[in-house]
Amino acid sequence: MQGETSLSFPAGHPVFAGHFPGQPIVPGVLLLDAAVHAVQQALAAGAGAACQVHSAKFLSPVAPGEILHLSWSDSGTGQIRFGIAGPGRQVATGVLGFGSPA
Repeated sequence: MQGETSLSFPAGHPVFAGHFPGQPIVPGVLLLDAAVHAVQQALAAGAGAACQVHSAKFLSPVAPGEILHLSWSDSGTGQIRFGIAGPGRQVATGVLGFGSPA
């Protein structure tokens, strides 16, 4: 399984009030949350599938309103590798695992 989608976080998003005033950047947790939700929807698993973050690397800051490209693919080992790219650069990468809720 593989897929892709676009992401953008508008400047009015409440997270930017504290991250960081005067020089806002998208928090890594928001990028990770978007990746998890996109993959859950693609798996038709919804919020019922437990997700485990095996790894996540945040490589470049993201400004409010930037258009990002999220792509993911099944590694063949039950894990999903994802990447998030911005204009001309890789923003984040990681590996997710999904299973039944505990």
